[in-house]
Amino acid sequence: MLTETLNDSTLDAILAFQMTVAWAGEGNCEPKRLNWWRTDLIDLAGGGCLLQDLLPKTYQWASLEAVREAAIQQDWQIRQNMAEPDRLLTLFFWGFVIDEQLDDQLLKHKHSGQSPAETLPLPLALGTHFALQDLQAALNIPTQTIGFQVAPGGREIVDQMPVSRELCARNLAAALLPFADHYPMPFYRLGS
Repeated sequence: MLTETLNDSTLDAILAFQMTVAWAGEGNCEPKRLNWWRTDLIDLAGGGCLLQDLLPKTYQWASLEAVREAAIQQDWQIRQNMAEPDRLLTLFFWGFVIDEQLDDQLLKHKHSGQSPAETLPLPLALGTHFALQDLQAALNIPTQTIGFQVAPGGREIVDQMPVSRELCARNLAAALLPFADHYPMPFYRLGS
């Protein structure tokens, strides 16, 4: 598994893609987004209102953190049904060392007093407005098609995994296209 220490900008780029996909995957909101997990934790007409009441200074972070955790759990459940789940690198599973760095970076941002939009390089605004074509444009890499094969449980990326972790996150997010009725879990299979 990956064990290197990542710099802040790389961690922020990964978090930005995680938060964007987690937000887009919500299904209990009105209007529904991709409906990959049964949450409504962002919108102020749903769970976001409760979090705003409970955590007025950090509710935006708390909402994104909660929906990110829902995505992590969905990802984990899918990986557990696959061979060698700890050897699969997904947008929501980077191995213990990098996942801990991501959690620490998120905690640092929550205490910064700045909003997610001010802190993370989000590819689109994560508000109540959802347009599928905007999300597609945000995740698409115009000059590149991510090669994958459909495997039991997910989409195995057949292209070589980039050394850059930021580019790796971008590729994992782009491999969600075309969108499916369920979370398609793009992944790289790590060697031994």
